[in-house]
Amino acid sequence: MNNLLVKIIVIFSFLLSLANAEALKKFEISGNKRISDQTIIIFSELKVNEEITKIKLDEVIKKLYKTSFFKDINLSFENQTLFLKVEENPIIEKLEITGIKKQSLVEFIKDKLQLAEMKSFDQNLLSSDINLIYNILKTNGYYFAKISSAKNVDETLNTLDLKIDVELGEKAKIKKIIFLGEKIFKEKRLKEAIVSQEHKFWKFISRNVYINEELINLDKRLLTNYFKNNGYFNVRIENSFVEFDKDSNFNLIFNITPGKKYFFNDFSLNLPPNYDAKLFENITKKFSKLKGDTYSLLKVNDLLDDINDIALSRQYEFINASINETINGDKIDFNINISESDKFYVEKINITGNFNTLEEVIRNKLIIDEGDPFNEILFNKSVNNIQSLGIFKKVKTDIKNGSNNSFKEIDINVEERPTGEISLTAGFGTTGETIGAGIKENNFLGKGIKLNTNFEVTSDSIKGQFIYAKPNFNYSDNTLFTSIKSSTSDFLTNSGYKTSEIGFSLGTKFEQFQNIFLSPEIDFLIEDLETTNDASNILKKQEGSYTDLYFNYSINQDLRDKKFRTEDGYVTTFSQELPLVSDNSELSNAFEITNYRKLSSTSDMVGKVSFYGKTITGLSDDVRISKRLTVPSYKLRGFQRGKIGPVDNNDYVGGNHVSSLNLSATLPTLVQGLDNLDVGVFFDAANVWGVDYDSSIDDKSTIRSSAGVALNLMTPIGPLSFSFADALSKASSDKTETFRFNLGTQF
Repeated sequence: MNNLLVKIIVIFSFLLSLANAEALKKFEISGNKRISDQTIIIFSELKVNEEITKIKLDEVIKKLYKTSFFKDINLSFENQTLFLKVEENPIIEKLEITGIKKQSLVEFIKDKLQLAEMKSFDQNLLSSDINLIYNILKTNGYYFAKISSAKNVDETLNTLDLKIDVELGEKAKIKKIIFLGEKIFKEKRLKEAIVSQEHKFWKFISRNVYINEELINLDKRLLTNYFKNNGYFNVRIENSFVEFDKDSNFNLIFNITPGKKYFFNDFSLNLPPNYDAKLFENITKKFSKLKGDTYSLLKVNDLLDDINDIALSRQYEFINASINETINGDKIDFNINISESDKFYVEKINITGNFNTLEEVIRNKLIIDEGDPFNEILFNKSVNNIQSLGIFKKVKTDIKNGSNNSFKEIDINVEERPTGEISLTAGFGTTGETIGAGIKENNFLGKGIKLNTNFEVTSDSIKGQFIYAKPNFNYSDNTLFTSIKSSTSDFLTNSGYKTSEIGFSLGTKFEQFQNIFLSPEIDFLIEDLETTNDASNILKKQEGSYTDLYFNYSINQDLRDKKFRTEDGYVTTFSQELPLVSDNSELSNAFEITNYRKLSSTSDMVGKVSFYGKTITGLSDDVRISKRLTVPSYKLRGFQRGKIGPVDNNDYVGGNHVSSLNLSATLPTLVQGLDNLDVGVFFDAANVWGVDYDSSIDDKSTIRSSAGVALNLMTPIGPLSFSFADALSKASSDKTETFRFNLGTQF
């Protein structure tokens, strides 16, 4: 009964409005000075002879206010004439933001505001813009900011000067990062997985030590991926919040519910009848290898990457893939469905938001282009490629219908981010002290060019380098790089020589085959070499200046599951240095392979095996002292750095050949509560031998080996590493070192 009554009232009101409707014959507009009558009529969206109702008049008022051009609007309709009396908002003659010293931040804020110079002032827009400024300042760590505004109005010209005054206050520093919930991983691991960092007095350069809502959201995604890559399929970062303590510090808190740990079980692949199953053999071969392994989102994405490769080969232009998971106990079955997608073509790609970045930088990362078949897999891969540039804060996309049913139009909107970086490093330990600094620019001139300037000072060397890298040089998908370098190394005490070098290099890097990268380069070097007064006569003959022009190249295959905290896979590198023009020609060959394997599905124990070998041969003369080989100190613990191998007149002169074998494993948590401590065991074996310039020197091959325990502790002033090693075998002239430590930090 009530519903019937409501319907009757609505119908009656509608008929009554029709009965009262009159046709519009004329507009009478007053009060407008800058905005013409015709413009106001267009804003109203009314037309002569249109039937006018009260509802339409209300809509006119809303539409006119929505333009923000009018402060007050009076409207009436009499005798088929619409009377409009308006009061215009003043024009903003000058907009000034004070209280912020960083001009780039001021310009960024101005670009985001709705109000701007030579636009109409609106009080509601001002309130909205002030809230926007608060949010922008919060993303930059200013949670205590105060904002006020003032207007200086010229009634005669109906203009105003708008001043927005900002009192920034102190930045909101992160005192402590806390993880609540079930303790699956050490806090040290979780802190390494996120971007936000706890504030320390030496981290005065880092922007990641301040509360930043965008960074917190990124941290939540990174934590989610970290747990999913370690088997926790249903992990939930239920909430994150900031706690303000009595000392005006912030604690950043993440509440984590990891759920159960899962393992891969059965896989199935469903193909359309007309697809060639042989093209998907690389995918099916992985199924049996994955069964029983800990669930990992990275490994699932590897399967999708294989599908991407098939799509990239253009065997199937319209392809789509979906994965259905079925949970059985602690195991997950995966059903991969590959199907033909709807057949569309890309008509147009619109790119917006790139105020500083050239459009070609973004387009170079697109796998699909205008005129290509639209492929959802390749489209998603293209978006990931743009995000991987690291120069955009956000990448948003929208796919719209094109000019007809066969075409799609793609909108890509990017939000740029600061691309410059400044870093400082410092460390000291039993191997000496280190101080360094670097400046990076990842989008020079908006062309995606990477610049890197760095220098390092240690107890026996000073090094500086400038690197220029241009991705996709000349649209070849190759990275072109060049560098200028200078260094001075003083090894007079240990090895009997001192060298000063200056040079430059020019090279390129590209993917020759899947996951196999080739890096050829031309290297030019000028070296000044001097030796000690006590050096042998043969070594003293090597004093002088040398000019070298070399062709160097390396071949790298990287099949690790991830670059940081690797748990599975291997990486292999072969490199060679070939002399083109040299005052003292040498041929150098090097090979290294490192294999990783997770040792337990219930803990984070990871085993690592690494082999390294390098040899250098003099072609025109003996290998000069500065080119002779030594064992890197991190590959042979238990021995003093540079104090093994052939000895000439009490100087350790290195050898023509070097090799090493390293075995290590991380251990599970031994003591609960020591989340900042990592413990591992290791076995190192190495050898350095061969002296070509003097046959009287004892250069026989002797295996040096050691075993011990390594500890890595995160302290309030940076990471502290210890190693306790016992030399198992050595030569009589070698100098051992039972204990080694290093304390360092980067900010």
